[in-house]
Parts: sequence; structure tokens; C-alpha cells
Amino acid sequence: MSETKEEPKATSPEGAGTTRGCICGGKGPAVSEMLRMMMPSDAAGEHFRNGTVEFLKGFRDLLDQRIRMISETQTKGTKLNVE
Repeated sequence: MSETKEEPKATSPEGAGTTRGCICGGKGPAVSEMLRMMMPSDAAGEHFRNGTVEFLKGFRDLLDQRIRMISETQTKGTKLNVE
């Protein structure tokens, strides 16, 4: 006595023949191909990666500068003699 559990089929015309659990309505392969076509070439991808590295280096420099400014302006407490 083994029962197989199937997903109920969608009843709307745009989702005909698909299962309710599928978000893309069976369009997954077409969407994947579209995304693949939008990806940059290897040369363009290399430029984007280099640009990202340069952006992060600039951000690191800004952080280092801010850290130096805070460290230099830090005031020390006054020294008190306690009897």
C-alpha cells in the first residue's frame, strides 16, 4: 500500500500544466538563457572585477584616514593626585 503524493496542477491558463510549487511557471530554462546572454564577456568581466578592487581600495583608504583623524584628536584625561 504505497501512495504517491503529487503536487496539484495549476488551473489558470498561464500556469497550465505546471505545478503550484514552481515559482517560474516552467519558464526557468528561458530565464536562465536570458540571464546568460546578459552576462558580460570575459574581458568586460575582468574590467568590472578590477574596478571593484579599486573601489574597495579607495574605501579602505577613506576608513584608514578616518581612523587616523580620530586617533590624533583623541584627548587624554587629566592627571589628578589623590591623597
